[in-house]
Amino acid sequence: MQLIRIDDPADPRVAAYMNIRERDLAGRQGLFVAEGKVVLNVLFSAQRFEAESVLLLENRLAGMGDTLRLAPPDLPVYVASGEVLDRIAGFHMHRGVLAIGRKRAHEPIESVLDALPRQALVVVLVGISNHDNMGAIFRNAAAFGADAVLLDDTCCDPLYRKAIRVSVGAALKVPFAVAATPNELIEALANRGFQQVALSPRGKVECRDMKRPPRLAVYFGTEGDGLPEQILGRLRTVRIAMAPGFDSLNVAAASAITLHHFAQPASTG
Repeated sequence: MQLIRIDDPADPRVAAYMNIRERDLAGRQGLFVAEGKVVLNVLFSAQRFEAESVLLLENRLAGMGDTLRLAPPDLPVYVASGEVLDRIAGFHMHRGVLAIGRKRAHEPIESVLDALPRQALVVVLVGISNHDNMGAIFRNAAAFGADAVLLDDTCCDPLYRKAIRVSVGAALKVPFAVAATPNELIEALANRGFQQVALSPRGKVECRDMKRPPRLAVYFGTEGDGLPEQILGRLRTVRIAMAPGFDSLNVAAASAITLHHFAQPASTG
């Protein structure tokens, strides 16, 4: 690995790490920030995204050997003191483990779907605008073996720094693609033999009563409003049974329950 000492916060070699929170809001022109040792492990091992560099707090270097051995041997690894790192980032970086990655070119949903196995489970997100929920749903998707995540264009970016961190790197591992409209998602999935269900408190079928078909896509909507009526009117609706007087869960929690159920082997009957 290329270990490079950084003593000047204005060093142009670490310009991509400058004022992280401000850049979160302004955008990074095709780059993203990965934060924490576990996330870097996924970034390097999954190899879905290319890393451009790593920036480490000097006292974290000794514990990063196994992780950095997963990275390309010519990857620049910048090392800085706590004071310098905090001035680069613009706030106190107690984790002290960062990397800059490059986003992939836009991948059509058809390409993602055509690469899936014969038996596949797909998560479909419509209007998810909270980065904590986005990251948690990706984490659940990875934990319960979902093969891909599809999003409509009103969803927030899964590669936003906080979303990646909450997903513990799953957003860097699970294939995903963005479509312009929910109708585009429905048609693409229908053309490839997917049964599609929409999660709703008003769902006609309890989730636990439904067996998983060989190809299944499960739709989740935003907090509060849920999925649009245009989707609920076109798809089979399912619900999670709850105690009387309460009918909703946080969407991330709902995705965990639903995906856990559908992680069962597909029904062949």
